[in-house]
Amino acid sequence: MTSLTSIARALAVRDHAAQRITAVRHTHVSPRPLVFIPLTLAGEANAPLAAMVGDRPDAPRLFVVPQPRNRDQRFAFAAELGRFVVTYVDSFARRQEEVPGGRGRESRQRFTDAPQLLVPNPGGIGFVRLFGRSTRLRRTYGEYAVDRVVPLFGQWLTFFSERAEYPGSSMLLAMTSVLGAHWATGQSAVEDANLAALLAWLDPPAGRSPFDAALDAEDPEICPPAGPTTDPTFDADRLAPAIDRYARTDGNPVARQQALSRLEAVLATQLEPTWRLMWKGAELLNGLTPGASVVDRWAQDRDAYTSYVTYLSDGNALPQARRDNAVAAARRLSRLERAQAAYDSQRALDDPLVMAEYRLTGEAFAGTVVHAEPDRVDASGTRRRLRPHITVRTQDPLRLGVGVCVQSPARTGQKADIVAVTLAEGGLDVLLELTGGMGRSLTPPPGSVPAEGEWITYSTISDEFQRAGQFPDADDTPWTHGGPPAPPAPTEEDAVEDWS
Repeated sequence: MTSLTSIARALAVRDHAAQRITAVRHTHVSPRPLVFIPLTLAGEANAPLAAMVGDRPDAPRLFVVPQPRNRDQRFAFAAELGRFVVTYVDSFARRQEEVPGGRGRESRQRFTDAPQLLVPNPGGIGFVRLFGRSTRLRRTYGEYAVDRVVPLFGQWLTFFSERAEYPGSSMLLAMTSVLGAHWATGQSAVEDANLAALLAWLDPPAGRSPFDAALDAEDPEICPPAGPTTDPTFDADRLAPAIDRYARTDGNPVARQQALSRLEAVLATQLEPTWRLMWKGAELLNGLTPGASVVDRWAQDRDAYTSYVTYLSDGNALPQARRDNAVAAARRLSRLERAQAAYDSQRALDDPLVMAEYRLTGEAFAGTVVHAEPDRVDASGTRRRLRPHITVRTQDPLRLGVGVCVQSPARTGQKADIVAVTLAEGGLDVLLELTGGMGRSLTPPPGSVPAEGEWITYSTISDEFQRAGQFPDADDTPWTHGGPPAPPAPTEEDAVEDWS
């Protein structure tokens, strides 16, 4: 928790209202997301019990496993759910656009949109990951064969769960995490993990205090848990009798159908409240203005979706491995680290509230331009160069010294070097020398140099391109890291043979 978030939580308690901790939305919200609410059987490792899915608020689909411990019924559930989800995913693989290659590269094709899955909480992402792992490697022939769509469904679930680990990706989102990243409530982070309690703060019922609304939301009789596990009282009082009733109807099709309908009605009471909350959360997110870099990050998601669709179009495409080898793991970690650094920078450059955290730590400063020399020319070298000077008066706790290169979110193509820092009335005067973003002439275009009286922010944060690390091929690594096996150790017989 950051300092500003802590302050925002205190204000939320004082004012009885959730506080915004970002000025813009930092994630993409699809106009047609797929809301996916899974339920699992308590006490079983990833045993699916039910799922409610759909891409329209008024058209939820409920899929149920009457006997979660029955392997055949579990994979029949996976097949039904898989057809629905894969159909949704494939619906975006129709319209394409041409993307310029740049720097001598050829242009490429990319789909104009991509699917987005919304789950209630991080536990839903965990279900997607585990269910994908349990289905993508199943065989469609021989003993224990499954429907052809099951391994394909598992591959897509694994794809989404891997994208969820990628910083800044919006292809698989946990609603509690996304809402909590944009608002601060007057309750703890643990209580924010309850979707109903979180939304009670963000959108309380008319005339009710968020405290009272959140207290009611924590009652499982009023707001059932958002999964993936169910409430123990519900399991004992309602779910277990419904499953037992279904089990006793073996051989009686009419009674079995009636028992299945009752079981579906029982499970619907647990899922429908969360279904409404999910769409309410999506509505709140859509009401926020997206940040400038959201479009670029969503384009990266569309690139990933296009690449995977192309990969699957090959009939010999293999499912994701159970685990990465050493080189693949190192490459993946490098990509994630670079993506995290880029995401942190983009959020700060897009959002003054996020940048304020860097101002508190001295990595950024903001102030008023009190003096500007826009036409200053540096003639010390062999060629005259336009190097304007500006002086920014700030009251921030500056920890940046002379010679440090900084950048302003208002002019990302322009850099500034700190020339001097002096004490001034009410703060510090920071003298900056500007480079870039002013054309090639010795006269800067209007607006390219900050004018006197302008409020401006500078920081060491940069969104520049980062080169990928260099890694060896797997065959060039030792056998301990997935390379060729080590040669066998010589035996006593080999030594005698060599001597002779």
